[in-house]
Amino acid sequence: MPVSPRRATLATVAASAGVSVATVSKVLNGRSDVAPATRSLVQSLLRQHEYVAPSPRRGEAVGLDTVEVQFDSDINAYSTEIIQGVVTAGGEVGVGVVVSVMKDGDRTARWARDLLSAGRRALIAVTSELSAGQLAALSRAHLPLVVIDPLNLPRARVTSVGSTNFAGGLAATQHLLSLGHRRIAYVGGPATAACNQARLHGYRAAMETEGAAVLPGYTRSGRFRYQDGLEHGAAVLALPEPPTAIFVGCDETALGVMEAARARGLRIPEDLSIVGFDDTQIARMASPPLTTVRQPLREMGGVALRTALRLAAGEKIDSHHVELATELVVRGSTADVTCAEHA
Repeated sequence: MPVSPRRATLATVAASAGVSVATVSKVLNGRSDVAPATRSLVQSLLRQHEYVAPSPRRGEAVGLDTVEVQFDSDINAYSTEIIQGVVTAGGEVGVGVVVSVMKDGDRTARWARDLLSAGRRALIAVTSELSAGQLAALSRAHLPLVVIDPLNLPRARVTSVGSTNFAGGLAATQHLLSLGHRRIAYVGGPATAACNQARLHGYRAAMETEGAAVLPGYTRSGRFRYQDGLEHGAAVLALPEPPTAIFVGCDETALGVMEAARARGLRIPEDLSIVGFDDTQIARMASPPLTTVRQPLREMGGVALRTALRLAAGEKIDSHHVELATELVVRGSTADVTCAEHA
């Protein structure tokens, strides 16, 4: 009967790499205090030796580090892009990712302690409104926090990841202006959300620079949802001087605006041009495909994960807010202004 090969141990890998067992353990746990060359060598030898961590004994805690990603609302196209970025980055360093949907009222005083007792190494909150009390609870639990696209930023220093929202709003509006549009509306997200304010300011800056008036009723606030696009799109298109183009604060809302336009018998882009924001899958699946501002959502998720792990390891970070570049992606939902200007 053939003898099964012995399972490789940490000591086996350490001996092959010429390092200590502790160093191999640090690499397995995603610790940052290992030189890049050493990390690469150890990871290569772990694969070469087909190392498999031993199963925990009964009653023993599983040692996999986990990071929790929390959303304040239902998962949508925007959310899935963020999740993909976090999961991919977590897989690269051997860190598990847990996804949850939490309403503000669920974040009680016990919430932070429960995260810690569940073995979470850090928390990533997405488009969340966090109170000073909730931030204090996380601080007492020594649980690092990174926020992606924060809806509000309390006075306490909060580490966050976003994109160049102002530049994106500016580029979207400049694109419509370059097509000859002057009656351009903005349908955005929550009025107090930092990302929405930046996109709105970009829109206003482009309009002011061009000398194009923002007519009464041309700016609307919602919740970055399809239903808000239906409602606010219908309202702005019912104005005495309806816009010939609309810049919308997210792709999902933009699809609602497109449907509101169709309900009024308007053709896109012949009668109405529309620009979204995010560049999620639904932008490419829309009919016509949606011109939009690409927000690098997967990259933002990856940066948030790596930043959270650095904070958990006690490292100092260069900046408490990181912005990744946006990019205008032109598709079929925008066109030169023609008869729409005189509609």
